[in-house]
Amino acid sequence: MPKKIDKNQPVTYLELEKLLTQQTVVILSAVDEKIGRLDERIIRLEIKIDKKIEKMEERINKKIDRLTTTLDKFLKRMSDMEDEFKIMKMDINRLKKIISEKLGVEIL
Repeated sequence: MPKKIDKNQPVTYLELEKLLTQQTVVILSAVDEKIGRLDERIIRLEIKIDKKIEKMEERINKKIDRLTTTLDKFLKRMSDMEDEFKIMKMDINRLKKIISEKLGVEIL
């Protein structure tokens, strides 16, 4: 049981030290409790942010996949057209040569 202190009596160094220690313990306990609650809030917030980032990554990856597929199809078409153009160019050159040989007419 705490000793009653008479406010008119001087306080000894040991009594003052004991009171200050008790006060420090109370303050530190309150600070620890507040920090604990803040830690919990921060952890919940981090989890929420992580989930949002995961969803964004999924959406971005899907868009990149669609873009890659579209580019692959486009490049395939371009490659096919290039091949066809080369074949047509060779055919035209053969026709020019035949016309030149058979008819003696140069086609530019």
